[in-house]
This record gives sequence, C-alpha cells and structure tokens, in this order.
Amino acid sequence: MSNEENKVKEEDLQQESVAQDQTEAEVVGGEADIEWNESEAPEAEEQESKIAQLEAALLASETKVKEQQDAVLRSKAEVENMRRRTEQEIDKARKYALGRFAEELLPVVDNLERAIQAADAEHEVVKPLLEGIELTYKTFVDTIGKFGLKPINPEGEQFNPELHQAMSIQESADHEPNTVMFVMQKGYELNGRVIRPAMVMVSK
Repeated sequence: MSNEENKVKEEDLQQESVAQDQTEAEVVGGEADIEWNESEAPEAEEQESKIAQLEAALLASETKVKEQQDAVLRSKAEVENMRRRTEQEIDKARKYALGRFAEELLPVVDNLERAIQAADAEHEVVKPLLEGIELTYKTFVDTIGKFGLKPINPEGEQFNPELHQAMSIQESADHEPNTVMFVMQKGYELNGRVIRPAMVMVSK
C-alpha cells in the first residue's frame, strides 16, 4: 500500500471519529434536555396551582368587598329613613302638641260668638260692651289662627262626613241634595287635622 493511500485512510478514520463524537454529544445533549424538561414539569404545575389559588383569593376578596359595599349602602338607606321618620314625628308632635289645649279653647270661642250674636247692637249701653267683646273675639281668633287652628264653617257647601257631623236631615226646595243648609256649631281643624267636626243640618 502506498503512502498516499495510507494518508487517505487515516483522514477517513479521523472524519469518522469526529462524526461519532458529534453524534454522542447530540445524544448527551438530548438526554440533558429530557432531564431538564422532566425537572421543570413539577415547578410549572406548582406555579399554575399558586396562580389558581391567587385567582380564587382575589375573587373571594372582590365578593367580600361588594358585600361590604352593599351593607354600607343599606346602612346609609336605613339611617336616612330613620332620619326622615324622626323629622316627621317631630313635625307631627310640633303641629299637634296644642291639640288638647286647642280643644279646651273652643268653648271660649263658642261663648264669645254667642255673646256677639245675642247682644243688641242698637242699644247704646250695650254698644261699647259689644265692641269690646268683638275686639276680644277677633284678637283671640287671630292668635289661635297663628298656631294653625282654623274654623270649619261649611254653610252652602256639599256635606263631607270627614269634616261635618249631620245633626239633622231635612227636605229643601232651595238647596241641592246633600248640601249643608245650616251650621249649628262651627268645627275646627288644627294644621289640617280635624279636632272638632262642624255640626250641621243637611238637605235631602
């Protein structure tokens, strides 16, 4: 065998050796990749589990915050309703606190009206006395009117059972049916609430 053939053969052997080393390196590298992937798998699962737990905790926190916001809104609404009810009760107490006192004053008003109606306005002796009674009556009515006490004097109006008390019913050609023909005694209301209905005669 010549020297040239020996050289060619040696070069071929060297190339085969290099190719074999590369193949072995690739195999070793592939095994390392497999080992790396296998070691990373549990870590990935653990991270996914943590993410799921965090998402669940976030959802629970958001739900709790919403519930607390709803509770705050309900509490505000209850406080506002309580405040309104309290104001209404105070307003009613203020308006109707004088109810019993006003009822006691009504006979005084009635007696002053009777005295004025019964007096002889033409008599010279009675005239100054009548003027004094009329002035007293006017001052008295104006004063109680400032506190919401108003008369109910429905003559000629339609009968209203909420405001009037029918003492008698009579036929009348001059009045429409169910009309107040005559007021026997005035009624009174205090700030819109009837404390004494008017006693009336009604047509039929």
